[in-house]
Amino acid sequence: MAQSTLDSMPGASTGTVVITEPLNFWGGKRVKPREEKNAEPVFEPATGRVLCQMVPCGAEEVDEAIQSAYAAYQKWSKMAGMERARVMLEAARIMRERREKIAKLEVINNGKTITEALGNIDFSWKSIEYYAGLAGTLAGQHIQLPGGAFAYSRREPLGVCVGIGAWNFPFLIATLKSAPALACGNAMVYKPSPMAPVTAVILAEIYKEAGVPDGLFCVVQGGAETGSLLCHHPKVAKVSFTGSVPTGKKVMEMSAKSVKQVTLELGGKSPLIIFKDCELENAVKGALMANFLTQGQVCCNGTRVFVQREIMPQFLEEVVKRTKAIPVGDPLLGSTRMGALISKPQLEKVLGFVSQAKKEGARVLCGGDPFVPSDPKLKGGYFMSPCVLDNCRDDMTCVKEEIFGPVMSVLPFDTEEEVIKRANNTTFGLASGVFTRDISRAHRVAASMEAGTCFINNYNINPIELPFGGYKMSGFGRENGQVTIEYYSQLKTVVVEMGDVESLF
Repeated sequence: MAQSTLDSMPGASTGTVVITEPLNFWGGKRVKPREEKNAEPVFEPATGRVLCQMVPCGAEEVDEAIQSAYAAYQKWSKMAGMERARVMLEAARIMRERREKIAKLEVINNGKTITEALGNIDFSWKSIEYYAGLAGTLAGQHIQLPGGAFAYSRREPLGVCVGIGAWNFPFLIATLKSAPALACGNAMVYKPSPMAPVTAVILAEIYKEAGVPDGLFCVVQGGAETGSLLCHHPKVAKVSFTGSVPTGKKVMEMSAKSVKQVTLELGGKSPLIIFKDCELENAVKGALMANFLTQGQVCCNGTRVFVQREIMPQFLEEVVKRTKAIPVGDPLLGSTRMGALISKPQLEKVLGFVSQAKKEGARVLCGGDPFVPSDPKLKGGYFMSPCVLDNCRDDMTCVKEEIFGPVMSVLPFDTEEEVIKRANNTTFGLASGVFTRDISRAHRVAASMEAGTCFINNYNINPIELPFGGYKMSGFGRENGQVTIEYYSQLKTVVVEMGDVESLF
């Protein structure tokens, strides 16, 4: 069925697609909801049109999916790492072959530009290839003990892992959570965001086609209630969550009741520090990349842009000129550089932040208004013009709170010591950035930042090889990189006595 949806993508355009297939997947196939009650409409952000209905899974369906995953885990975990790797590489190949179709469906459900979506799908297949490469390297240690005895450790899978995704990178987050989980021998039950539920099931079908045991990657749809059922289920060994801080706290609390392992990738209000000795052209481009990817709906965005006072006029002139020139419109057109926000409430929330900023004394240098594209079919879409705010202070709402939209707050600073203190004065700690030609200063600032990532002379570069995660209330645990293997596996120590037992009794 999904193949038919994907097969229709080459001829599809904005405002033409309707999804009728079931969005749940377990036991190796799509599964229709048991009941149609509590269905929620899923919208196409670029048009405001209903794309499909999302029916949340209840307790019986969640249990069925988890039991299916557990049965698959029993088979998958017994395979050698190289055997798992071959299947994963086949999944990556299929994904690469269908990248344009998957990206198009992602755009229709999410609103981001086709250019960005293609990059997300490429990141997805690369992540599967990367963890396939690690699957055959998983190993323990051998330790020689006195008297000929010895011990060894085994790196073993956890069991059934739950992934709970966000709506800003629907397909990519599903892949980034499942790839290391599967490489380590686990199964995964994945719950996408109810606002972007369409593409996770495509990933499930790709894994199935590649040859994983039926049930190894399951998809259950739903909101908070379904998430709660997953976190409380006794057969779940780990929960990996991407989303907001308040929801992350609830996931942690629920998972703690049965001592499940948890990875939390939460929000951010990241600082980008631009010193007067920077290469200004690169700093401006970096600030745009730090604020306007995926319509500003990126957790690690550098939305507090600190600019050294001496170069503030030149920086603002150039960044405003570039921001005004960003083409906003139909996300399926290759020339578009900013698509639609995910939903009408999200658009209204972001516009509300801009209004609040003005009340608190910020100056809008450009944008910050609803945007109506000239194409009639986009009139109901959730578009806004990208916004740059000047005259900001550290105590303003727009500087303290995560906006999650295309709004850049620019703040002046004078000294390195001062800006480091201000940059770290936040409960978040996901990312940070610095632009300077002074190599000593660059590394000094990076070391001082209370954040999981610091970009030097660039921003939002997150390749699969590098660990990604937060400090403070931005979460804990890591995704991407080799270290993630440790978050999807556990160590068992085996002690072997070769002689007689020495007993005190």
